[in-house]
Amino acid sequence: MNPMILFLITGFVSMSAALSAGALNKVPKDQKEGFFASNNGALFVVMSGNLAAITLLGSMAYGFKHLHWAIPLSCMFVSFPMVHILILQKFLGNKWSLLTMIGPSLLSACALYWYW
Repeated sequence: MNPMILFLITGFVSMSAALSAGALNKVPKDQKEGFFASNNGALFVVMSGNLAAITLLGSMAYGFKHLHWAIPLSCMFVSFPMVHILILQKFLGNKWSLLTMIGPSLLSACALYWYW
């Protein structure tokens, strides 16, 4: 697989899941609804955010190893957060963004292991 494509896909889904989990953690407990208001929901958000952050670190390491250093650096601080905030968060919101991106984040960790 092309290292650029693998890096962009794994980095974006991991960054999106991590940013969504971080935003859901900042919501006050009285404003949370459904499953996320329970202790198990809070644990799910924290654990999925940590898993996404670890996968993001792996994606960045893969990018720095196989690509020019400027590509992963600019994607980490500009491209991935911008696409998440301007597109994904506007259309899905934080809750659905986390729920749709945690599965691909798990798959991206497997893909990074496989293609490294």
